Amino acid sequence: MTARSVEQHAQHVAELLAPLHGRPPEEIPLGEALGRALAADVRSPVDLPLFRNSQMDGYAVDAASVTSIPAVLPVRGVIAAGPAGTTVHTPGTAYRIMTGAPIPEGADAIVPVEDTEAADGQVRIERSRTAGEFVRERGSDVREGMLLLPAGSVLAARHIAVLAAVGLQRVPVRPRPRIAVITTGAELVDAGTTLHPGEIYDSNGIALASSARANGAEVVSIARSGDDPAEFRTLLAEATTTADLVLTSGGVSMGDFEVVKETLSPLGAHFGHVAMQPGGPQGTAVVDGTPVLNFPGNPVSTLVSFEVFARPEIRRAAGLPPTEPEELPLAAAVTSIPGKRQFLRARRTDAGVELVSGPGSHLVAAMAWADVLLDVPADVTALDAGQLVKVIPL
Repeated sequence: MTARSVEQHAQHVAELLAPLHGRPPEEIPLGEALGRALAADVRSPVDLPLFRNSQMDGYAVDAASVTSIPAVLPVRGVIAAGPAGTTVHTPGTAYRIMTGAPIPEGADAIVPVEDTEAADGQVRIERSRTAGEFVRERGSDVREGMLLLPAGSVLAARHIAVLAAVGLQRVPVRPRPRIAVITTGAELVDAGTTLHPGEIYDSNGIALASSARANGAEVVSIARSGDDPAEFRTLLAEATTTADLVLTSGGVSMGDFEVVKETLSPLGAHFGHVAMQPGGPQGTAVVDGTPVLNFPGNPVSTLVSFEVFARPEIRRAAGLPPTEPEELPLAAAVTSIPGKRQFLRARRTDAGVELVSGPGSHLVAAMAWADVLLDVPADVTALDAGQLVKVIPL
């Protein structure tokens, strides 16, 4: 069977996962919206500020009363920030006022406290003022109906602060794709247990789940199957009842105990080879209406497969912007295997991009050191130092 190109398989995955992009929006509490993408424009329901208030601690006056300097005015009272009734200003007087407090009707300027001297119920003002000084007018920050954030905005803390300031409690967001993870292999055991010969810790489950969450997904379950098809079928049936997408690792190659391949092939799944390294063996299926992506079991192959095929579609479904490739200079010359598109673990340095390991899919430690994948086309066998190369940020 002819191997698919990376582009061909990515297109196949995009078509398979297209239903994820059509889910209706949901409204969630503002306090839970960090990192979510808005599903609609958000406009302000109120003016901000809602009332004229003081920009400074000082004295509320009418500017006409402080044109002759120095001016000495009687202080009629104190206005603090917080709920208050209406206060009417009498020309030729002053009110002690705090930052954010409502300005009395008839007052039109604030004299900062540092420009005054107060004693015996009076305030001495040393500088003249003009109308509007240190006055925050109603709606001077935000007008009712003003567009605050357009649809598609990914909410950061600064956005949530603005939405809270105008009194919003809930916001419409794109739904997070619900993802289930199933790892396979009789050799896998839980972290924290004692390893015996022939056993390895299951890193793929938590790695795939973490990768999915980092890209806007909700992980609804993480399960592990041995090499028994009946066990895998049971876990898969459970996963498809709650998930929009199931990710599996292992069981897709040409060995004798390929439980994923054995179970899904009769259901019309596609298994084949993609001309890439690492991550060549790939599979896709639809089970009970739920798409399933089947990645190889080697830890690096699993993570590279996620980055290349799953991450773009998960981010799109969640309404998050795509992770754009970058062009950076190569720190040292690199050779590549012809006929396969290489995704080499690398990192940014002051000298350029440098490899952190070879292409082997079993070399796990280098994933922690890498911050990019160096994307080498299938028809390229050598790259020179200083040459601009395409990298995919991790």
